[in-house]
Amino acid sequence: MRRSTAALAALLLAAGSAACTSRDTDGDGPRLAVTGAYVRQPPMRDLAAGYLTVVNTGRDADELIAATADIAGEVQLHTTVDNAMKQVESMTVPPHGRLELRMGGDHLMLMKLKSKPEIGDTVTFTLRFAISSPITVQAPVRPTDHRPAPAPHGERS
Repeated sequence: MRRSTAALAALLLAAGSAACTSRDTDGDGPRLAVTGAYVRQPPMRDLAAGYLTVVNTGRDADELIAATADIAGEVQLHTTVDNAMKQVESMTVPPHGRLELRMGGDHLMLMKLKSKPEIGDTVTFTLRFAISSPITVQAPVRPTDHRPAPAPHGERS
């Protein structure tokens, strides 16, 4: 009897632990969408930059951990600190918040270009996240001096 009571207690404890650590069983984890994607026409043949906003309407944070682009051999995640670009391993997409990739700040650095993007072209990005499924984005190529207009309610696009 003592042995079966201990076994039952261990089973209940394990079941309780599993319920506490289950991930996104109610669908309220990160909910991501991408807006305002574009690539500035690069002045050089081998490098370009991509910009976009990842909006998270979910209750949990996520991390942008990698990206690919159809025209680049490599895409790096970059941040700008003290006017210097620095490669980073990931970028946080906060719950009920946004990750803005924009000029002068965080951005995607397209390297080893297969061809130089021209105005009117479209670049296809695939964004990979720590939790969420990958998102594929079509980003038009804009002129070098392009400045996106602010979105309604002070949001950036």
